[in-house]
Parts: sequence; structure tokens; C-alpha cells
Amino acid sequence: MRKLTQVKIDKENLVQLVDFKLGRLRKEIEKILGKWSYSSSRKFLDDAKNGTLSEAEEDAIILRNLEDEIDRLEHQKSNWLKQE
Repeated sequence: MRKLTQVKIDKENLVQLVDFKLGRLRKEIEKILGKWSYSSSRKFLDDAKNGTLSEAEEDAIILRNLEDEIDRLEHQKSNWLKQE
């Protein structure tokens, strides 16, 4: 079993790191949407699900996972900021 190392980090720096990660995740979503010529992830996911886009299943899964990660990080960031 691996032992985890704990590191102290200033909350402001942590928020900046999370903001950077959120920006990268959003760029990945934009890249996927651009590949399929969509501006809305909801529309893209709906079309991938209903078969309008027959080859989009893998990108739809990736996009959904990216959105979930964004939601998780935004929630965590919000919790940190509430603790101030």
C-alpha cells in the first residue's frame, strides 16, 4: 500500500491551480464540440445518444466525463471559498 504525502498549500494557490485545470477541461470540451461542429454540449450529447451522430459515442463519453470533473472541481472550489 502506498503512503500518501501531505503538502500544505495556500488556499489562493490551490484555487489558482483548480482554475487552471478548469480552463484546460473547458478547452478539451471546446475541442470535441468543434470537431463535430457543435456549440452546445447538451445538443451534442443528445445527438450522440439518439444516433444522429453515429460515430460520436467515444467523444460523448469523454465529454460527459469532462463535464463531471468540472462539476466536481467547481463544487470543491466553492466549498473551499465558503470556509474563508
